[in-house]
Amino acid sequence: MKNLIFVATIFMLLMSCEKDDNDFSDGIDFKQEMRDFVIGISNSAKSINPGFIIIPQNGIELVTISGEENAMPDTAYLNAIDGNGQEDLLYGYDNDNEATPTNETEYLLSFLEISMNSGNTILVTDYCSTPSKIDNSYTQNSNKKFISFAADQRELNNIPNYPSPIFRNNNDNINSLEEVKNFLYLINPEKFSTKAIFVDAVTSTNYDLLIMDLFFIDGTEFSLAEINQLKNKFNGGKRLVICYLSVGEAENYRYYWQESWNINNPSWLGDENPEWKENFKVKFWQNEWQDIIYGNENSYLKKIINSGFDGVYLDIIDAFEYYETASR
Repeated sequence: MKNLIFVATIFMLLMSCEKDDNDFSDGIDFKQEMRDFVIGISNSAKSINPGFIIIPQNGIELVTISGEENAMPDTAYLNAIDGNGQEDLLYGYDNDNEATPTNETEYLLSFLEISMNSGNTILVTDYCSTPSKIDNSYTQNSNKKFISFAADQRELNNIPNYPSPIFRNNNDNINSLEEVKNFLYLINPEKFSTKAIFVDAVTSTNYDLLIMDLFFIDGTEFSLAEINQLKNKFNGGKRLVICYLSVGEAENYRYYWQESWNINNPSWLGDENPEWKENFKVKFWQNEWQDIIYGNENSYLKKIINSGFDGVYLDIIDAFEYYETASR
């Protein structure tokens, strides 16, 4: 009888652990957890550099308290960020170089306008390659007072040849996000064989803002000196340099990845994203993952700040959607 009780107890404990790992219906507010995560990153960065720029990409529903279009703005979240990045607003939602369905554009606009009306800058990345569509993307976004980039490669691995000169080309020194008139999104340096070639290519452009990765293709970090070089526009003006940072998924090619995770995942690490290999779901609300991202001397954010970046571009903010769906 004692053996039966022992076996039953172990079984119940195992079932309980399995439920903790896989059942997300235990009352977690995933939108609020992501808001709190972003606010924590912002507070940490701005305590070191008050002018450090925080731009979450996608997950725009977080700008309202309930995530609904007509709800009250979430003031705490809006005050913690300096802008919002949005992909596929006009092109690329279903397929690259195809117009985004009107209802999707209008839905996104309802939230983007809330953020803009709160004083934040909106950065739009449309994925289109036909010159007429590129022109339309820049014109429509400009009419909405959004800053935009027409990416002709989804991989964000090149500097587009069109338009030339770039849209809203200017000689200004850019000291704040509000002054930006255009930007370059170049987070995949695979087409550049060396750091020096990458730096030369970027400094031969006049973009007001560059979004790039902390690491080159060989895994080495860009140094403070290299980032300072990248802040020079070809025409003599200065640009802002913002660092890409994925906070909603872990990437197994990053410095923080441990080989043991390939066998025994930590509790916060989930399945591989089938659409983006080497990217893994994370329980972004758990302390162990957040400690990797910010709040200590060894964190990813501290590395970015030490390298001289002007801010961060936070990706996979919409990870809350995955967990909301899983909890239903």
